[in-house]
Amino acid sequence: MSVGEEVREESQQPQQSLGTSAARNLATTTKTAPQMQEISSRWLLRMLPWVQVQGGTYRVNRRLSYSVGDGRVTFVKTGDLVEVIPAELRELPVLRGFEDQDVLTRLARRCRQREFAAGDILTSFGSPADEVFLLAHGRVEKIGTGPYGGDAELGTLADGAYFGEQALLDSEAIWEFTARAATACTVLTLPRQELEEVAARSESLRAHLHRLRSIPEQRTNKYGEAAIDLSAGHVGEAVLPGTFVDYESSPREYELSVAQTVLRIHTRVADLYNQPMNQTEQQLRLTVEALKERQEHELINNREFGLLNNCEYDQRIQPHDGVPGPDDMDELLSRRRGSKLFLAHPRAISAFGRELNKRGLVPETIDMGGNRIPTWRGVPIFPCNKIPVTEARTTSIICMRTGEEEQGVVGLRQSGIPDEIEPSLSVRFMGISEQAIISYLVSTYYSAAVLVPDALGVLENVEIGRWK
Repeated sequence: MSVGEEVREESQQPQQSLGTSAARNLATTTKTAPQMQEISSRWLLRMLPWVQVQGGTYRVNRRLSYSVGDGRVTFVKTGDLVEVIPAELRELPVLRGFEDQDVLTRLARRCRQREFAAGDILTSFGSPADEVFLLAHGRVEKIGTGPYGGDAELGTLADGAYFGEQALLDSEAIWEFTARAATACTVLTLPRQELEEVAARSESLRAHLHRLRSIPEQRTNKYGEAAIDLSAGHVGEAVLPGTFVDYESSPREYELSVAQTVLRIHTRVADLYNQPMNQTEQQLRLTVEALKERQEHELINNREFGLLNNCEYDQRIQPHDGVPGPDDMDELLSRRRGSKLFLAHPRAISAFGRELNKRGLVPETIDMGGNRIPTWRGVPIFPCNKIPVTEARTTSIICMRTGEEEQGVVGLRQSGIPDEIEPSLSVRFMGISEQAIISYLVSTYYSAAVLVPDALGVLENVEIGRWK
């Protein structure tokens, strides 16, 4: 191989470290430290209480609860055709724990697609309930009768929700509310008759339904936890009930997650271009900033422990009018005691501010480390650009209670790891390659845990693009 071919081959190799020409930009003239647009305020990392996790695993022990169908149903769309994923039917209480995939597929094929315009009535209060509704797209309002005879809004349902599941087992069930489409809606319905026809041909489904009907109803409190028998207000020598507090037999465990990268610096840069700024320090500083940004992103969006994915279904609410109004924020606050903070995308905060302006309201602000943070009902609203904004210009607002003592949301980390430069963040020297490149392994370990379900709530599908 000629010298020219060797030079061309070397020039085609990808760059592995900072070049000398870029390094010289920090070695001459009056200058700033390297700037980085990705750096944000990272209020979640600053406000979240951090728990020391020895052994890398954090177990959340809870009182035993009986939960059925606490998730959402997922669909697939092909053109105008919407179909439910068969396995997702197990989110319905009547099919919870049913494992026969062939039967679930037959049930999914018997679901009927229906379209409703805004204002259409899906179900009427008091009428016979003989089918379950699976909401593929849109928003549905549940309307009931108030104590004085007027209409009372019982809640709002959105994509993935279902209602009427009791109709699949009870032939005498009636609708206890009126369901009205707030927007154009696409729903799938599964009539009780279809379930019975499939059950007539499936021994596994018949056995499942029989077992479901024969299991005695568990005594629970309003949170679904196993009841504790107590006696109060008695006189004389009344016989007191005996009881015990049952715990979950398989409590959830959170393993610390990790974000890592290998920082490479050429020895020539590290040796010659360190005045007046240390190149290694600046490279490491920006790398750590990027890792922290990714850490906060994961705490919000990770499928295993991220806050948006670990909020219980009954703690997710929908805005009454699409935009985030004061009434919606009050509803979010009312779902939990001792709320410590809101997290919202800056565009969501702006949209909420517009709604306050329309009503002539001025939110109070508090000082947090020299920053003026808006509040609602005394609870600060921190900006977080890691909360996603969809193409339809909708986002979410998170509200949480924090701290172990308050049974809230906590961050998890392990301090004291080898070569630590910050709690749970380490920089390890990995050696020098034959190309004279120094390598450092930069790692940060973290996770988050929700101690009880009502510690975390989310206002979903918040519109941020409406200006009138």
